[in-house]
Amino acid sequence: MKRVLSSAVLLPLVLIVFILGNKYVVDIFIGIVALRCVYELFHAFEQKDHHPVKWIGYLAAIAIMFIHVIPKKYALITVAAIIPTSILLLFILVLTKKTKTNVIDIAITFFGVCYIVLFLMFMSIIRDMENGKFLIWYVFIASWLTDVFAYLTGKAIGKHHFTDISPNKTIEGCVGGTLGATICIIIYTVILNHFAGFNLNIALMTVVGILLSLVGQIGDLSASAIKRYAGIKDYSDLIPGHGGMVDRVDSVIFIAPFTYLFFILIF
Repeated sequence: MKRVLSSAVLLPLVLIVFILGNKYVVDIFIGIVALRCVYELFHAFEQKDHHPVKWIGYLAAIAIMFIHVIPKKYALITVAAIIPTSILLLFILVLTKKTKTNVIDIAITFFGVCYIVLFLMFMSIIRDMENGKFLIWYVFIASWLTDVFAYLTGKAIGKHHFTDISPNKTIEGCVGGTLGATICIIIYTVILNHFAGFNLNIALMTVVGILLSLVGQIGDLSASAIKRYAGIKDYSDLIPGHGGMVDRVDSVIFIAPFTYLFFILIF
């Protein structure tokens, strides 16, 4: 019931932001999500006595809020500069300050910037593409409906466990999640073709749907692997019935950059 009630609150919020919001509203929303995810990820690693440099991750997350404030001709340079600048600052901290920060902490901090910030940044980039208001929903369909159908299939016929990283996941659930999400992506594509003037190849989008669903499941398992390493059940108790923000968007994090890549190749 907690999970259902939380979804009933979160879904309208996401709909309002991505349908009615302009690119700046979307950027701020994604930036806030990234901030929370960075906090939860670093907190998880702290359980194993690591000391990631939080403020580097927070600054990188806040940068998402300004990616469309920067003129387009400088945007690519700005995004590209995040990586070397982050590494430079991290090593400066190690070389000049007597802190607990070490090379492993640098690696974790940099991982957080790439895994959370750069990956989630593609949500804003997709939303700002031509027809981005329609295309962005491929990310959510592949992510959320894979979860829904995987859960339902696993509950109904799941018998063969998939991995020790997430004992509740079954092979049947994984297959059912991909099939269900892909069918929904096909239906959504047909709707766009008939009512929104798109001309997307159904066979091609079927392949894209399968790939995005599989990528999302890898993203889910990757987040679970980190939790297993940290010895925690959820990243936090922020969202009743769901856990933390990372628990809620773990598959979105992985799907977003691949969705952008597929769209760039298709259009």
